[in-house]
Amino acid sequence: MAMKKTMTLNLTAREMEVLEELAAKKDLSKTATMKLALRLLQAVDAKVRMGGKLYVEDEETKDKSELVLL
Repeated sequence: MAMKKTMTLNLTAREMEVLEELAAKKDLSKTATMKLALRLLQAVDAKVRMGGKLYVEDEETKDKSELVLL
């Protein structure tokens, strides 16, 4: 099992609101939500580094928008 480390994270009031909303929607703790966000960013970053592109498609109009990560 991997050794765990503790980290303190300072968020703005708005960032904390977003975290709390996402955690509630997903029925996760705030810690689990942050871990999920890290795994998602890691997966997306890996695809982009391999030359992939990330798109979001509107279900109704079928319009596609490319997401650009900085």
